[in-house]
Amino acid sequence: MLFGRLLESIVHTGHLRLIDAAGRTHAIGDGAPPPIAIRLHSRCLHYTLALNPGLFLGEAYMDGSLSIEEGTLYDFYELIARNMGSHRTPYWLTLIEQISAGIRQRNPVPTARRNVAHHYDLTERLFEIFLDRDRQYSCGYFATPADSLEIAQENKKRHIAAKLLLDRSDLRILDIGSGWGGLSLYLAQVANARVTGVTLSSEQHKFSQARAATAGLQDRVRFCLRDYREETGRYDRIVSVGIFEHVGKRNYAEFFGKLHALLADNGVALLHSIGYCDAPTPINPFIRKYIFPGAAIPSLSEVFAAIEQSGLIVTDVEILRLHYAETLRHWRRRFTDRWHAVAELYDEQFCRMWEVYLVLCEIAFRFRTSMVFQMQLARRSDAVPTTRDYMFDWERMKKSISSSVRQTVLSS
Repeated sequence: MLFGRLLESIVHTGHLRLIDAAGRTHAIGDGAPPPIAIRLHSRCLHYTLALNPGLFLGEAYMDGSLSIEEGTLYDFYELIARNMGSHRTPYWLTLIEQISAGIRQRNPVPTARRNVAHHYDLTERLFEIFLDRDRQYSCGYFATPADSLEIAQENKKRHIAAKLLLDRSDLRILDIGSGWGGLSLYLAQVANARVTGVTLSSEQHKFSQARAATAGLQDRVRFCLRDYREETGRYDRIVSVGIFEHVGKRNYAEFFGKLHALLADNGVALLHSIGYCDAPTPINPFIRKYIFPGAAIPSLSEVFAAIEQSGLIVTDVEILRLHYAETLRHWRRRFTDRWHAVAELYDEQFCRMWEVYLVLCEIAFRFRTSMVFQMQLARRSDAVPTTRDYMFDWERMKKSISSSVRQTVLSS
């Protein structure tokens, strides 16, 4: 069986049983615990899973033609990832993905709108189930392993704000990809700034506007349903969290060129994005087909090459390694704990599809080469201080204030 031979070539450490469609059991690995067993319910999987496992494994689990008989889906993918280690995907599989991904790199505004709607315009009840209260749908910042998801997302907003050099109260800030509005509202509050958030999701736009009105911030925070490329004017600060992954690799120069045009001469920008810590490679095909159509993950070499053409200067870079793995673990556990609630919103196949998504992403950040980078950009080298002290000082001050406020609330 072709798929069995592929697994045997990968799994040398571990205890995997593969039960084929004829009921035969194939023992793979050296028997080291924990035991994991998967069953194939269709003979065609004996071959198709070997041709493009990145796509077809997830599809087979999603439609029920592959089931987990012992262990969990996460256990199975972890076993594969641990055995692969830092080894790259075989060249022939990467070539298949590169050919298909290249076709999807064009990203005109109508296409961008459709891609965003596919994911972010799902019912807001779904996101309530697994996100934190502020609906931060990006990597949290775990200052300690004991941090809850709520604390980690608060840490993330404070960490980003520190890098934006919020040194005066009249700043004009642009939030590209403003999501459900949490970061925009936070920046308006902590810096007394005027913030414009842009999103392509109609559901996020409505939700953000309602949040601003409820918070009494509609005079300082406005949310616009438009593409960042349609934005005009100049901003003192620009922040972009979780949008760069949807830009498309052939459009990186356009993205940074637009940032340069929108940023004031002495302005500061902060880009927060998923990336690869090794050479460029295509995004997982299951994620691109079912979860984030049109998405592409950059390597830093691709990002720097595009910035060099834009006139912007990189003034700081930080790599967040396991923070997203921890974030995704929280999301995955919340999602599976409320599985029946999600199934009532959609169906069991949708639940399995999203389980594959959350598992694949956590595995990628915990065992493979995915990471998150935060890149500070400016038009002038003297736009920010020459050391990072201002970041640390601001973050410590705001954390201390937040802790005092929480303690006061708890004591009252």
